[in-house]
Amino acid sequence: MAEDSAGLNNLKVMVIDDSKTIRRTAENLLKKEGCEVVTAVDGFEALSKIAEHKPDIIFVDIMMPRLDGYQTCALIKHNRMFKSTPVIMLSSKDSIFDRARGRIVGSEQYLTKPFTKDDLLDAIKEHTKQ
Repeated sequence: MAEDSAGLNNLKVMVIDDSKTIRRTAENLLKKEGCEVVTAVDGFEALSKIAEHKPDIIFVDIMMPRLDGYQTCALIKHNRMFKSTPVIMLSSKDSIFDRARGRIVGSEQYLTKPFTKDDLLDAIKEHTKQ
């Protein structure tokens, strides 16, 4: 295993996205780096899984049915147990307004889709104690 990715072993990462392709892509990339990956199709599913799995970092899509990424992030950040968990917004929209709204609800970073393996890994390294 490469020196680089050794620090990501056993890191719990959650990926919340209604796109099966995005979930599977992120999951495959992160598992190859040694991460434990939990996925959810929307904010409602994510909230119960967050309590159960206690991820170290969360990637959340903005545009989702039922509970969007902004609402999901706000709920995570308002929970005492998870307010310090880094939340990275994922979106195909890249306007100043979208980025500002992500910051307002408490996200640490905003990645534009399509993201690369390096985008995910850089965000993880920047926002976790790896």
